[in-house]
Amino acid sequence: MKQVFLSGRAVSPSKVVCIGRNYVAHAEELGNEVPSEPVVFVKPASAIGNVLHSTQGEVLHYEAEICFMVARGQLVAASVGLDLTKRATQNRLKAKGLPWERAKAFDGSALFGEFVPCTSSEGLSLVFSCDGVILQQGGCELMLFSPEQLLEEIGSFMTLEDGDILMTGTPAGVGPLQAGGHYRAELRCGDELLTSVSWTAH
Repeated sequence: MKQVFLSGRAVSPSKVVCIGRNYVAHAEELGNEVPSEPVVFVKPASAIGNVLHSTQGEVLHYEAEICFMVARGQLVAASVGLDLTKRATQNRLKAKGLPWERAKAFDGSALFGEFVPCTSSEGLSLVFSCDGVILQQGGCELMLFSPEQLLEEIGSFMTLEDGDILMTGTPAGVGPLQAGGHYRAELRCGDELLTSVSWTAH
């Protein structure tokens, strides 16, 4: 059973619910239409990993995201995570109007830092870097749909079990992972560092 950690305690989510195109600049950088309603897709629990692979049959792209854990229908904790993407496969599937699971839901495609108690998205931002160079940064104020709005929308058609994770979309700056790169993701509230995680890409 796949696990993430909340303040040192192991939690086993039943699924990871992801949001696409939630930052205008990211939608534009991939040539996607800016959505009028949330773009929702799901990663199974089997997608949760703890090793950052730079390739899996093809080069993987990083997408750093602010993430929330849900319990009792509420946001209860926050962290940072990576939505790893087989971009070439995704583009091929999108061109045919087919689902994205092969590009998004493969084993090891979701990585998370440790979650910390957090019940509001106000003031939250992420910084994602490689070898000290910032690749992505953005905050909840830049999202088209706030985490609270997303929680309400998803709950209107899907049951969120306690421990499930909401990935809220990625800011601009996505790109291919480099083998040997030292990556770091930070979750901040204003100037305060709430949690961080580092990986070396293999």
